[in-house]
Amino acid sequence: MSRPTTPKPTTATPPPTATSTPASTPASASASASAQVSRRPALDWRIRFGVLSLIWGFSFLLIKVGTQGFAPFQVTFGRLLFGTAVLAAALVVRRERLPRGARTWGHLAVAAFLLNALPFSLFAYAELTIPSTLAGICNATSPLWGMALSLVALSEDRPTRVRVAGLGLGFIGVLTVLGAWQGFRGLDPTGTALALLASLSYPIGWIYVRRKLAGSGHSHLSLSGAQLLLATLQLALVTPLFTGIPDGIPVGPLLAIVALGALGTGFAMLLQYGLVAETGPTTAQMVTYFIPVIATVAGVTLLGETLTWSTPVGAVVVLAGAALTQAGPRRRRAEPRA
Repeated sequence: MSRPTTPKPTTATPPPTATSTPASTPASASASASAQVSRRPALDWRIRFGVLSLIWGFSFLLIKVGTQGFAPFQVTFGRLLFGTAVLAAALVVRRERLPRGARTWGHLAVAAFLLNALPFSLFAYAELTIPSTLAGICNATSPLWGMALSLVALSEDRPTRVRVAGLGLGFIGVLTVLGAWQGFRGLDPTGTALALLASLSYPIGWIYVRRKLAGSGHSHLSLSGAQLLLATLQLALVTPLFTGIPDGIPVGPLLAIVALGALGTGFAMLLQYGLVAETGPTTAQMVTYFIPVIATVAGVTLLGETLTWSTPVGAVVVLAGAALTQAGPRRRRAEPRA
């Protein structure tokens, strides 16, 4: 759900945090590709790709469990707090510093709101009334929103027939998931709208980052650590205004929040850095298409959520449309090393 990527020349679409998000797409999208891995990782990239898909896919289940014991803002604050702690530890280990300059921090504050604080909170509120499976599928619409927005906001993005067709196909998939032909019966309109707004927030933030922070010269880790820190501070200010002290500390929801922050936000971002550096952004962002599948399987098997035929069918159509929106002119792309 909080999903860092290296920007592609022809699209303003991040791959999805979660939720989480995504995915979560921190400001590391603007960092230069010069931050390469200095040695071959111990684990093959395919294994790390699978682990990342599982972590982000389960994020929606963890949000649902967290909201069973804590208010949505509390879930988001805990998620950001534990995610920031992981990145802070990584900064110390790697002896990197946070970025400097008031202007950079100002842009990072906006990015933190659009890419972390806002979408994380919206997904948490959405899952009060909609299944985690539907939240995961809504998250997969981020590439569709990004494609539509990039045609307006980024002059270098030129529409092609394939990408426009993908946009139309994707939104047909959304209508299928929601059961438009039967009047959206059985769905909570508010919760669904919040999840879709969360997925829309990611590409808006990505476009802002691309315009304001591209070429800043800071490392992925430095920018993302600062961004998560600012998002945590934002939630620290907002949470007490809208929530009270919980009556108790339920263990299950608390552990879900810890896992959501430490694994789904902090550790997952570190995994993504390595994948982007080793395989290139094109391959790394393919994780997007596995997230709703895993989220659906997790929600059905572990939470007992029910599915109608239109949900998986519509999800496949959404993912197919999203894949087409990423198609562009043929160019050399970074390929994974065996």
